Amino acid sequence: MKIMRGQRGFTLLELLVVLTIFGLILGAVSINAMPGEQQRLENDARRISLLLQLARDEAIVRNLPVAFEVDQSGYRFLVREDRIWSPVKDEMLRERSFQSAPVQLSMQPQTADTSTIRILFGREPVDKPFVLTIKSADKHVSVRADGIGHFFVE
Repeated sequence: MKIMRGQRGFTLLELLVVLTIFGLILGAVSINAMPGEQQRLENDARRISLLLQLARDEAIVRNLPVAFEVDQSGYRFLVREDRIWSPVKDEMLRERSFQSAPVQLSMQPQTADTSTIRILFGREPVDKPFVLTIKSADKHVSVRADGIGHFFVE
């Protein structure tokens, strides 16, 4: 039987250095993985702009008015059939909450009621341009519609 000399394990100091480096890397990754307030607002705004495009197309295809209704806690899409507004039966256009609820909302051009904002899409491919601004704390983001079906996040 041959005995190997000169083999040794890691020292306590080497293990502590490796664990410290691993902890720093894990901390940096977890900080980047948790979105900040501005990023949460931008994510909501991007989702809203895509869903507004879908709702506009849905109104044209169905040949029925579709409404986007938003308040400080969330938003929903409604369709008008037989003079009654009811939720759109589509998984993509389901009711959703804001990640940073409650938020403050403003609309240009100004709407009469600022607690709940409603944007209507009709059968026509051209709508009125608007800017919907979503604020939370000191952060804000806007969704701009140009009136011909393009929605932008600013």
